[in-house]
Amino acid sequence: MPSLKDLKNRIASVKSTRKITKAMQMVAAAKLRRAQDAAEAARPYTERFNAVMAGLAGGTAGSPAAPALLAGTGRDQVHLLVVMTSERGLCGAFNSSISRMARLEAQRLLAAGKTIKIVTVGKKGRDALRRDLGQYFIAHVDLSAERRLGYAIGQRIARDIIARFEAGEFDVATIFYNRFQSVISQIPTARQVIPATFEDTGASANYDYEPGEEAILADLLPRGVATQIFAALLENAASEQGARMSAMDNATRNAGDMIDRLTIQYNRSRQAAITKELIEIISGAEAV
Repeated sequence: MPSLKDLKNRIASVKSTRKITKAMQMVAAAKLRRAQDAAEAARPYTERFNAVMAGLAGGTAGSPAAPALLAGTGRDQVHLLVVMTSERGLCGAFNSSISRMARLEAQRLLAAGKTIKIVTVGKKGRDALRRDLGQYFIAHVDLSAERRLGYAIGQRIARDIIARFEAGEFDVATIFYNRFQSVISQIPTARQVIPATFEDTGASANYDYEPGEEAILADLLPRGVATQIFAALLENAASEQGARMSAMDNATRNAGDMIDRLTIQYNRSRQAAITKELIEIISGAEAV
């Protein structure tokens, strides 16, 4: 049975931990508001852009002049998996859910006889997948020095992916990230970006394009890939802070419960020690 001193030290230690988790929860809450605002502000633009691109892509479907980013290579053999996670932990199942989805997809593709290549964005995804799939890693994007996510980051990642596609390194590229829904709900999502796919939300309209649709697509498709990657980064950022806020809230509550249990145990042990001392004093007095 632990001594009173040990129990007192444990209570002090857990109280210190609770202060840290509470502070981390408050920091995450502040960051979440900014990240959520950024993700939600980007959604209307992304949806409208996708609608316009869907209309353009529909008009060039099957055309020999369709850009390679839209038409693809005509093969489905080599897959590039872009796994987007965070640089830091302590955010619940945020990183593990993305890594699990990417791992399952990689295993499915390998079982089907496909070749895979992996680009990791964020340290945690690289660490989670390294043991099982490290031999397929071809690049890593470190975002630890980035103070704020900007479109330039998505554009940089997109340029690297497109350059690899144009060099014939893969046929299909898919990004993996968490879509923010609420503080307690982040949805692991896989989205194919090459060949480019655009979902028509019904916001598109019929337009006459000048120059032709193929020429416009050739210019806009790289921006479309960058836009999808940037939107995924924003969704990930909001999901990370939401998951961290929820995880730190749970940790703070658990620390409080542990403090209560340890305090009860401490009080009982202290009472038992006092009772024992009183019995010894009374026994000694009776012996005299």
